[in-house]
Amino acid sequence: MNNLIYLLAIATFFSTLIGGLIILKFKKSIQYFFAFAAGSIIAVAFLDLLPETLAIAEKVNIPVRTVMLVIVGAFFFYSLLEKYFASHSLEGEHGHSNLHDHHGHIMGPIGAGSLVIHSFLDGAAIGVAFQVNFAAGLIVALAVIFHDMTDGINTVAVMLKNKQSNKKAFAFLIMDAIAPVLGLILTSIIFIPETFLVYILAFFVGEFIYIGASTLLPETRHHPKKRIILAMLLGIILIAVLTGLL
Repeated sequence: MNNLIYLLAIATFFSTLIGGLIILKFKKSIQYFFAFAAGSIIAVAFLDLLPETLAIAEKVNIPVRTVMLVIVGAFFFYSLLEKYFASHSLEGEHGHSNLHDHHGHIMGPIGAGSLVIHSFLDGAAIGVAFQVNFAAGLIVALAVIFHDMTDGINTVAVMLKNKQSNKKAFAFLIMDAIAPVLGLILTSIIFIPETFLVYILAFFVGEFIYIGASTLLPETRHHPKKRIILAMLLGIILIAVLTGLL
């Protein structure tokens, strides 16, 4: 069993890494990756994180309204955060240095960092599933391995969309690849109370909806092609299939 877990941990690492390297390799087709990332991130929020959040909330008797308020609050928080930093980045229009162009937008590391935490929780889910039974653990592991490839794509896409350098994007990609490995290995050591987990997941739902709808999705409007729509649809379908396996 231990050997299998280690093999699965290695598989999650390379799955995430491959996803991110694909987008770095084919930057000329970056708009299609943005569309794919928009569809997959929004799908992750609604088809993966939200149902899991509501299920745990029901288990620990947290009202659905409370969960929704956290989601709306997270969406509003990130909206304010981006507007604040965006307003400062525009100061360069009157002769000052443009922070947005030279240093990148802060929403890149924030969004990518959240995806890293999400990947850590994915790895932890594998460990927990194996504690239930072998079949459940294997199914969850396979779903996470395929899902982590989209996480790698999304992590790099969020960084590049916010004008972060390839070097920084790759650094977050490495962290995102390591995260599920740590989550899987440390599941027996780190325990997150379910009550606290509800609020973490709900916050991620709000953030991912914002990233997909307000950061990535607008980019697709600049390229009104059928391929853009297909790329976004592919992201949605892929997440729908993977979450259906869980």
